[in-house]
Amino acid sequence: MEKKTAVVSKNANVEKKPSAVGSLFATIVIPIALIACVLIYMFVFGNPANFEGNDPANHPLPGNYLGIVYKGGWVVPILLTLNLLVFIFAIERALTIGKAKGTKSVADFVRNISAKLNQRDVNGAIAACDAQKGSVANVVKAGLLKYKEMQNEPELLKAEKVAAIQKEIEESTSLELPMLEKNLVVISTIASISTLVGLIGTVLGMIKAFSALATSGAPDSVALANGISEALINTALGITGSTIAIIAYNYFTSKIDELTYSIDEAGFSMVSTFTAQHDTAARPQTV
Repeated sequence: MEKKTAVVSKNANVEKKPSAVGSLFATIVIPIALIACVLIYMFVFGNPANFEGNDPANHPLPGNYLGIVYKGGWVVPILLTLNLLVFIFAIERALTIGKAKGTKSVADFVRNISAKLNQRDVNGAIAACDAQKGSVANVVKAGLLKYKEMQNEPELLKAEKVAAIQKEIEESTSLELPMLEKNLVVISTIASISTLVGLIGTVLGMIKAFSALATSGAPDSVALANGISEALINTALGITGSTIAIIAYNYFTSKIDELTYSIDEAGFSMVSTFTAQHDTAARPQTV
């Protein structure tokens, strides 16, 4: 019992590392992205060369989109940060989920495991897991090791052996899934708040526009144009960030569901094969 507890603790410590790395990644990337977008907004979009008379207070030059975006105001760098973070975390999740699949097709891997179990080649199935690598292979290998252990366990009933295999697969899955879902919360949060942040910029822009119309005498055309630009630019950036984030979140969620389904399929195959190939073992009589 002490040995088993030690093994579980060791596995738990190993599995905490990807989670810690994911948290550290988010902690570092988010402020860096914000600083980078603020600098881009100030020195690239706000470059005096983008405006009439080399003055950012004036209208942007005709067709100069950098200057047009700059007129969106101080909300623009926040929206740029949200858009940039969506791309960064989408790439990070794509790499992580791609690594979790392993070196070959997951469907082919599951079929290979089932075939080897039907041939009673448990060691070959374990070797296939070592060759496949990734989260799916890790879970299947844990189940196969328990499968092999239960084959040589004379003191348990078949139902108890099957339950032990199922429990091992479930525990291994619960350790692997958090790594796959890590940082998806960032993407889902951006999907929720990007439009709201853009709406804040829109409202501020409309306030400026109506303030320009409310001036005595002729309306301030420059202030009116800047206010409308600010409103429309922030709306566009907010909707863009939210749309991309929703698409990314749904895509990666579906990919994780596919991996979970593959794990369930492999686990069902293990349990079914074990049940079919092993007769019920009776408990030894207690004297």
